[in-house]
Amino acid sequence: MTQGSHTWQEIISQPETWRATLEDFAATQAALDHFLAQADFDHILVTGCGSTHYLAQTTAVTLAHHTGIPVHAFPSSELWLFPGMIPRAKALLLLISRSGMTTETLWALERFRKVNGGPTLTVTCYPDSPLARRADWALTAPAAQEQSVAQTRSFTSMFLLTLALTAVLTHDEDMPKRLHRLPDALDDLVTRSGDLPQRLGADLSIQKIFFLGGGPLYGLANEAMLKTKEMSLSQAEAYHPLEFRHGPMSVVDEQTLIVGFISDSGLAEELQVLKEMQKLGAHTLALVEGSSVFSNSWQPHHIVELRSGLNEWERGPLYLPLIQRMAYHRALAKGLDPDRPNNLTAVVEL
Repeated sequence: MTQGSHTWQEIISQPETWRATLEDFAATQAALDHFLAQADFDHILVTGCGSTHYLAQTTAVTLAHHTGIPVHAFPSSELWLFPGMIPRAKALLLLISRSGMTTETLWALERFRKVNGGPTLTVTCYPDSPLARRADWALTAPAAQEQSVAQTRSFTSMFLLTLALTAVLTHDEDMPKRLHRLPDALDDLVTRSGDLPQRLGADLSIQKIFFLGGGPLYGLANEAMLKTKEMSLSQAEAYHPLEFRHGPMSVVDEQTLIVGFISDSGLAEELQVLKEMQKLGAHTLALVEGSSVFSNSWQPHHIVELRSGLNEWERGPLYLPLIQRMAYHRALAKGLDPDRPNNLTAVVEL
């Protein structure tokens, strides 16, 4: 078996995995709607560990934007160790875990029940996992199960489930239909991007990689950072785009790659940051809905058009697969096995 074979198959299988995940969700949507209608809450807490903590960050921002109610994201360990962070008001706890076995997340569920007693809902890839059995409701993506340590299709598929959950919470009947555009959009994106992820990933003259994302894309920038570290043991960091000027830009040079996850709301300001970093010598990559936003006077070194037809709150899963490919190829270029990240296991059990 070649190095990284599991990881590669999990990365490239995402369009069909997304289709299966959305089909499975559609079969349970009515029952989920009934569960949520009976649940009594006016706050939402979202929690996870590692990758799923970053998914919790994105989910919390998205839910707050769509529902208008307070939503907060915390690592599972924080809810377990600091129960004072759990509101006494009526709250729903949304727990995200690929395996459904992560100790801190299981303990966070139990702590929440003792402190708050509100409804609990989990998003996981394993329907028979301890977390799926213990939560009041489980949204599952069994087609996204993985053999690899680093999360790829599991992350994006669980992300799709949180977006579908948002649609149910807000009674947006058209949103699930729009989400069904994403698998085809990814197929098209992969074809159009060609070997760019491989070329950038294998370029070992790049020593520092920064991922910039704001609003619903900040958690995704964090996940891109984590994936790059896990697979390729590279120096990678994530920031809100305009925060990058407040100190981190001091280390920018010709060995730096700045990747912008470009939003709709902050488009002009985020592109200005990329322009300034390019003047300092950095390589720049912009992931953007369409290239018509660029003037003739300046463009990033590399542009990836998502062409999803969706807004910044719904197209998020498309930002990650090319970054996963880039991390994969960087690992191979460094003689590493993406299937076996250094010092890591698929599940952290305490």
